[in-house]
Amino acid sequence: MKRLSIFVSGNGTNLQRIAEYFSDNNNVEIANVVCNNPKAYSIERAKNLGIPLQMITKAEFNSEDFVNEMQSLNIDLIVLAGFLWKIPENLIKAFPNKIVNIHPALLPKYGGKGFYGEHVHEAVVAAKEAHSGITVHYVNEIYDSGEIILQAHVALEAGETPDSLAAKIHKLEQTYFPVAIEYVLKTQQ
Repeated sequence: MKRLSIFVSGNGTNLQRIAEYFSDNNNVEIANVVCNNPKAYSIERAKNLGIPLQMITKAEFNSEDFVNEMQSLNIDLIVLAGFLWKIPENLIKAFPNKIVNIHPALLPKYGGKGFYGEHVHEAVVAAKEAHSGITVHYVNEIYDSGEIILQAHVALEAGETPDSLAAKIHKLEQTYFPVAIEYVLKTQQ
């Protein structure tokens, strides 16, 4: 049995989709959801899905106690699904190549500190890029620079807006993020 921990900060649509994708898979279990935002709708989603929820403060998140707790849960893969805090080095070292993130652009472009959500889409549209997309990648100590697992792209149309691009990116996330997670789980040592 592979055990996932999903870290969230926002609405939780990727959490919902991942849970649905693996709902009939007896080899994958979402062990918990870790949330850093008490106003996030993902809290309700976790409750509705019956997944244990852990709210966390910045101090708790950066502590060795949190690393120990995650290890005690026998987590095989940590999935960042719209989680907006930088992952501390102690957690990365405890889970080498076992933390994945989804980024709403084709890395290495439009990645790094401050490039998340609408900020990414605004930058892509302003630069008049022909394509954008998603990147699923491993997490290391540098924002958005870990090894790429999967990329999927979409063309920008004439008159594309950050909102219309965001809708296209969301469809890619819903389609490809669970597939990338499944691939990682199958190829893990």
